[in-house]
Amino acid sequence: MIRPWQKISSKLIGDFRIFTLRSDLKISPRTGREHDFFVLDSVHWVNVIAVTPDQQLVMVEQYRHGSNTVELEIPGGMMDPGETDPVATAVRELREETGYEGENARLLGRIHSNPAILTNLTYTVLIENCRLRHGVEFDLARIWPPAWCRREISPDSSPTGKSATPWWSSRSITTSCGGGG
Repeated sequence: MIRPWQKISSKLIGDFRIFTLRSDLKISPRTGREHDFFVLDSVHWVNVIAVTPDQQLVMVEQYRHGSNTVELEIPGGMMDPGETDPVATAVRELREETGYEGENARLLGRIHSNPAILTNLTYTVLIENCRLRHGVEFDLARIWPPAWCRREISPDSSPTGKSATPWWSSRSITTSCGGGG
């Protein structure tokens, strides 16, 4: 049976605005040896599956500095200080990034973002009957049919986590919204 590792100490390495980096010294329960691990502390993230009345997915085209690429992704972002409800964050992020608003916002689930090195959670929220309500000045919002996502965003295309979400879940999402798939 796998047992937790005992933490001996923790040292802040740096504060980088959107995350902090720390070094944790831990003892292996199997060998008794000390090991140093780097851990990123970050606020929780929220991804939005936004579906229009005609079962199209609202997506955002954004430039990403980490990969130096333009990515087609689902809307989403970081929970702001003081925000505790991922559904409220999803509604805010959808409106800010796309100008869309919808109904029946609900939490689909949560996962550890990357439990090997990150401490935060990623929530996925479904918002139905999304309609364009106002313009935005930065990212480009696009509407895509779920079938396109399954066809164009494949495991071979190296999508980001946010762009892969519609591909992996579009069948179950459209089914839960009453659409085909």
